Amino acid sequence: QVQLVESGGGLVQPGGSLRLSCAAPGFTLDGYVIGWFRRAPGKEREGVSCISISDGRTSYADSVKGRFTISRDNAKNTVYLQMNSLQPEDTAVYYCHTEVRGRKYWGQGTQVTVSS
Repeated sequence: QVQLVESGGGLVQPGGSLRLSCAAPGFTLDGYVIGWFRRAPGKEREGVSCISISDGRTSYADSVKGRFTISRDNAKNTVYLQMNSLQPEDTAVYYCHTEVRGRKYWGQGTQVTVSS
């Protein structure tokens, strides 16, 4: 069983920053790909970014390129999503995700609200 725990969401003004964390208590992330997804009200779930824990390769959705940075801290077994220049359209519940032996695991989500 894999548990993913997100944190770091909140309310921020347009142009502000937040850093989300995704921890996996009791499970080593090394060797897996961790993704961040988001679901905005009334919209489909959207892939935001992902990182390969073993080699650090990353990818980003076009909508966040240049503003968001995904990273990992292997010692802390945690993946981060640094979000800068946040805009109201970034408002969503953000989830981290991984797949282990064909089974998908999701965290509980953390709310990010960008509003003045």
